Amino acid sequence: MRPLEGICILDLSRVLACPFASMILAELGAEVIKVEQPGAGDETRSFEPMVQGDGEAVSAYYLAFNRSKRSITVNLRSPAGQEVVRGLAAHADVVLDNFPVGTLKKYGLDYASLRARNDQLIHVSCTGFGMTGPYAHRKGYDTVFQAMAGIMSLTGERGGGPVKPGLPIADLSSGLWVAIAILTALVGRASSGQGSHVDFSMFDGQVGLLSLAAARWFALGEVPQRMGTEHPGRIPSAAFVCGDGKWVQITGSDQHWRPLCLLLGLEDWAEDPGLQKNAGRLARREEVMAGLQTAIASLSREELCRRCDVAGVPAGPILDVGEVLGNEHVAQREMVVEYEHPHIGSFRGMRVPLRFSGLDDPCVGRPPLLGEHTEAVLREKLSLSQTEIERLRAEGAV
Repeated sequence: MRPLEGICILDLSRVLACPFASMILAELGAEVIKVEQPGAGDETRSFEPMVQGDGEAVSAYYLAFNRSKRSITVNLRSPAGQEVVRGLAAHADVVLDNFPVGTLKKYGLDYASLRARNDQLIHVSCTGFGMTGPYAHRKGYDTVFQAMAGIMSLTGERGGGPVKPGLPIADLSSGLWVAIAILTALVGRASSGQGSHVDFSMFDGQVGLLSLAAARWFALGEVPQRMGTEHPGRIPSAAFVCGDGKWVQITGSDQHWRPLCLLLGLEDWAEDPGLQKNAGRLARREEVMAGLQTAIASLSREELCRRCDVAGVPAGPILDVGEVLGNEHVAQREMVVEYEHPHIGSFRGMRVPLRFSGLDDPCVGRPPLLGEHTEAVLREKLSLSQTEIERLRAEGAV
């Protein structure tokens, strides 16, 4: 069996962070019931890039974050639809939402309202800035959180302006925080017998990632500056361009310094007592970095990586996405998964990167069609008849 079998998550969220979290948990065995707006669904169903199928285009964005779920459509503005959600929450272990602060209370779907019918319920509310504080009612997106939490201030070349990472780091890391929150609350419930509400702020999640940058501030009162791929406190740790124009990241500690110098033909530096410790190399940063770059420029990427591997120096080629997805190690580890979709046929995605001994590994399932499981879920969870379901449809509730 998979680790989370028997857990039911009612997922009221949309877009990226929370759907990413619930997809991870779904592929670990949880039943995830995704609640979507009738007619339109999660807005990412219309996001680019689109995959053209037989007469219908499907969003690759939606596919990336909604595998292995069941989809039902419910109109949360409808009193009858709100009652459907309350009924489903009464049978769920977890409710997950990312609505703005106060929205679910207006619908009678906040934690206090849902807990009245299920005191074992875990409800995770993911908002931009949290349920309290002066920013609680502010709006935000991934890049706004990156900007305000200092991530962009740390990213970019020396002397250049701030740069966002190439992936939506705030959304993706928030998804991981949300998954941690759900798993932690489930363990806590098993110990205490009590449900709980989790107030998670995406802004808090990014501030929490400052870690080493914050440590420099706490220790030295230093505001870290943008340094490209260089590390503020370690040499060597940077990307270097090789003679063939390709790039390699080298990151080493004191024990790697001498073998690195020798494989680059820098014998004098290998014996220089002033460079054997990191502090000495930091004191001569400009000289050392320039010397390393000159030596590396005489080698191809393949040759440099080969020499580093032989010498035990940590290094890796900087690969583009196509190179990564075609990489032999990625293939051997089966990081790319494939499933069949009724509109576009075979499609691929990235697997949940966990492997278990004693439990079944994560299992990939296709993303649902909009409202595909509405009738089945209403029958299974709420014991509604076909007549009752048709009445809800006629009322615009589902």
